[in-house]
Amino acid sequence: MNSGKRLYALRGAVQCRNDEEDITLEVTALYRELLEQNGLKEDDIVSLVFSVTRDIDAKNPAAALRQSGQAGEIALFVVQEAFFVKGMERVIRTLMYCYMEDGSRPVHVYRNGAEALRPDRSGK
Repeated sequence: MNSGKRLYALRGAVQCRNDEEDITLEVTALYRELLEQNGLKEDDIVSLVFSVTRDIDAKNPAAALRQSGQAGEIALFVVQEAFFVKGMERVIRTLMYCYMEDGSRPVHVYRNGAEALRPDRSGK
């Protein structure tokens, strides 16, 4: 770790169809946007945790990201999210641990309908 950096946690979420192509498309777009919006390189990332709602089972989002040629050396982990009545369906969430310059303002990314989960963080 470089001096002047500290560990941050970034949140993100995307709503998608339960099919392999859409999961791959949306997960890779979410990942790229988290990196771009926060000025990150893959070397800055410590780990990435995904959660999926119970209706997402067509493809593992970690496998989708790796198969896209990204996150090759990053620790990835996927869990099924707890079910809640009236919870948003077809959602993949992420929690990214990364190093950023101390004092940075993290940008959290919510896409494709998932903005409704955290309008206070999505800027929408």
